Amino acid sequence: MEYRPLGDTDIRVSVLCLGTMTFGEQNTEAEAHAQLDRALEAGVNLIDTAEMYPVPPRAATQGETEAIIGRWLAKGGRRERVVLATKVSGRADWLPWIRGGPRLTPAQVRAALEASLRRLRTDHVDLYQVHWPDRSTNFFGRLGYAPEPDPPDVVSIEETLEALGELVREGKVRAIGVSNETPWGVMRWLRAAETLGLPRIVSIQNPYSLLNRTFEIGLAEIAHRERVGLLAYSPLGFGVLTGKYLGGARPPGARLTLYPDYRRYSGPEAEHATAEYVALARRHGLDPAQMALAYVRTRPFVTSVIIGATTLSQLEADLASAGLELPPEVLEGIEAIHTRQPNPAP
Repeated sequence: MEYRPLGDTDIRVSVLCLGTMTFGEQNTEAEAHAQLDRALEAGVNLIDTAEMYPVPPRAATQGETEAIIGRWLAKGGRRERVVLATKVSGRADWLPWIRGGPRLTPAQVRAALEASLRRLRTDHVDLYQVHWPDRSTNFFGRLGYAPEPDPPDVVSIEETLEALGELVREGKVRAIGVSNETPWGVMRWLRAAETLGLPRIVSIQNPYSLLNRTFEIGLAEIAHRERVGLLAYSPLGFGVLTGKYLGGARPPGARLTLYPDYRRYSGPEAEHATAEYVALARRHGLDPAQMALAYVRTRPFVTSVIIGATTLSQLEADLASAGLELPPEVLEGIEAIHTRQPNPAP
C-alpha cells in the first residue's frame, strides 16, 4: 500500500481510504467491522465518515455509522493505527434532526465534534472536514452557477475557521479539510488562514471519476500548488463504472436498485460513456472497476481514493486496484473516450 502526505502535515495516509456511508444502512455492524478489519489488514489506514451517515440520511439512523466505527475502535489496538476522518454538516434545512437544521456557527461546529467524538469513542479526530458550504453555491452535482443571495444568517468562512482553529489548539482535531467546495471557496479558506494566522485546510473531498472529471477545471491546480490534496469520493459513480447497471440491469441489493432516486451517474450520456469504459477495460483484460480506481489513484492532485463496498468481495476487488498500473494504451483509450464524452455525470 502506498502512503501519501496529508497536505503539509506529518500525517501520511493510504492511497485508498475506506468510505463508510453504508454502515448502518446497507451494511450491518458485523459486516462493517469485517470490512474495517480487512481494510486495516491490507494497509488502509484512512477511515472516512461523517456525522450525517449512513446514507440515505434518516433521523432514526443519523450518527450510527460513527457509532459502529467507535465500537470497532473500542475493541482495542486500532485507534493508533488509523487516520480517522469525519465531517460536520453544512447548512441543511432538509436535516432538521441534526441540531434543528445544521449550520457552521462556532457553537454548532463544537457541538457536532463533541457528539462525533462520543460516538467514535475517541478524544480526537485526525481530519475534521466541513461537509459542504454554508453559503449559496453549486455542489452535489448542480450544473452551472447562477448568483443567488446568501441566507441572511450565512456563516462566514472566517467564523467557521476560527472555531475549527480552537478545536485544533485544544488537541481535539489534528488537521482540517473541506468537502464539496468550489475553487473560490478553497482560496477563501486559504486566504483566511493566512490573514488570521489560523490552520490551513489540508484536503478537499469532492467527487472525481471517469464520469466526472470537473475537478480538473480549476480545482486540480489549486490542489497541487497549495498542497490541498483531493480525497476523491464516488470514484466508481455509485458503482455505475463497474458495468453492473448497463442495459438497465438492477442487481438485487445494489445501491441503485435500493435507492433509484440516486440518478446522478445514471443518465443516458453517463450510461453510454460507461459502456465505452467497460469495453475498454475488458479489451485489455482488466476489471472495469479496478481500471477506474487506478486512473483516479494516479492523478497527481489526488491524495487518496475513497472506496466503498457492501460486500467483502467488492472490497477485495477495490483493494486490488492499489497495485494496478495502467499501460499507455489504456490511458490513451480513456482520454479518447473522455474527449468524445466529457463529464457526462457532473
